[in-house]
Amino acid sequence: MSLKRLLLYITNNEEVSRHEEEFDIAFLIINTTAALLGIVLFISYGEPQWISAIVMEYIWALDNIRHNRA
Repeated sequence: MSLKRLLLYITNNEEVSRHEEEFDIAFLIINTTAALLGIVLFISYGEPQWISAIVMEYIWALDNIRHNRA
């Protein structure tokens, strides 16, 4: 399975996206990077209790791109 196909599968409920495939992939990459960086920063500043908030926001964002298909 190609990387693009895997990313589209992760970000879409359907086998083939109806539109904006590049946006879905970019959104996944940017949000994943932001979540990982946020986790690292919270650990380095000694505030690990906020990691759960980042994870919840990340899951919410992924859920939105999977279900807001027109």
